[in-house]
Amino acid sequence: MSKKAIIAMSGGVDSSVAAFLMKEKGFDCIGATMKLYDNEDINIDTEKTCCSLSDIEDARYVAVKLSMPYYVFNFKDKFKEKVIDKFIETYENGGTPNPCIECNRHLKFAKLFERMNELNFDYIVTGHYARIEEKDGKYFLKKAVDHSKDQSYVLYSLTQEQLSHLILPLGEYQKCEIRDIAEAQGFINARKKDSQDICFVPDGDYAKFIESYSGKSYPKGNFIDKKGNVLGQHNGIIRYTNGQRKGLGVAFGKPMYVADKNIKDNTVTLCTNDELFSSELIAEDFNWIIDEPKNEIKCYARVRYNMKEQPAKVTVLDDGRVKVTFVEPQRAITRGQAVVLYNDDYVLGGGTII
Repeated sequence: MSKKAIIAMSGGVDSSVAAFLMKEKGFDCIGATMKLYDNEDINIDTEKTCCSLSDIEDARYVAVKLSMPYYVFNFKDKFKEKVIDKFIETYENGGTPNPCIECNRHLKFAKLFERMNELNFDYIVTGHYARIEEKDGKYFLKKAVDHSKDQSYVLYSLTQEQLSHLILPLGEYQKCEIRDIAEAQGFINARKKDSQDICFVPDGDYAKFIESYSGKSYPKGNFIDKKGNVLGQHNGIIRYTNGQRKGLGVAFGKPMYVADKNIKDNTVTLCTNDELFSSELIAEDFNWIIDEPKNEIKCYARVRYNMKEQPAKVTVLDDGRVKVTFVEPQRAITRGQAVVLYNDDYVLGGGTII
C-alpha cells in the first residue's frame, strides 16, 4: 500500500513542484491550501496576498493536472490568534515579530499535522528549501543544497515527531531546477514570482496595518539618545525597528539609527551605527532539534533570516532560556526576532530574542 501525503499548496511554484515530485515517487497525495484570512478581515482590497482567490485557483489547477484531490482548510481563527494578534502584540511591546515562523509553528506544523492525523495520512509535504536526515531513529534538520534559498531558519521549531512525518522534497534542488521542472510539466505558475512580503501586509506598511486592524492609534513621543537627551519627536512607537535609519523624519546632522524602544515612556532611543553592535543575547521559548546541551557549546548563530551565521558560545540557563555570546559583536540584535543555531549544515535549535 502506498504512503499517503498531504501537500501544503500555496499556489506558488515550489509547493506545486513538491506535489509533482511526491506523485513521481508513488505517494497517494492530496493537495491542501490553508485559508488563513479573508481580505476584508485585514482591510485589504487586493489579490496580492497568499490567500487570494488566484492563488487558490493556481493550486487547484496544479492539483487537477496531477490528478490529486484538492481541499481548502479553514484555519482563520487559529491564524488570527497565533499570528496576527501575536504580530501586533510584539510590536506594541517594543519588539519586531517574525510572523512566518509563528505561521509555520502553529499552522503548517500544528494544525496541518492535526488534520493529517484526523485523515489517517502518513506525511505532510511542503515546498520549503531545507532537508531532513534520519540517523539511528533521530531526525536532523539541515540547510538546503541551494544556500541562497535555504529556509531552515524559519523551521527551527520543528519537533522530532513532526520531523518524522514531514517530507521536504525541494531541499536537494537548486531553485532554477524547480522552475525548469514546473515549466516542463506545463504548470501555469512556473515563472510566478516568489512572495517577498508578509502575506497579510503585502504593501509592507506594518504600522498602517496595525492601526487599521486594531482600531488603535499610537501617540507621538520623543526620540532620545542613550543619555536621555531629547533629539526630536517620533510618530508612534510601532513605526520603528532596531537598526532602522530611513523614515525617521528628523535630520540629525549625522546618520542615526534606532537602538531601542521603551513602551512605558513612549521613547525611541537613537544611536550611531557603531553603538548598534552587541555581543550577547538571551532567547526564550527555545526548541532544541535533538538534545539540549548540558554544558557550554561552540556553534554558529544567525539572528535574522538573510544573514550569514556567526561563531558563538551558547549556554543553557537554569530557567531554560539560552544565552548566546558572539565572538564578534553583531549589528542590531532585535527583540522578537529569532536566533537559530547551526553546526555546519545542521540546525541545532532556535528561540525568540528577548
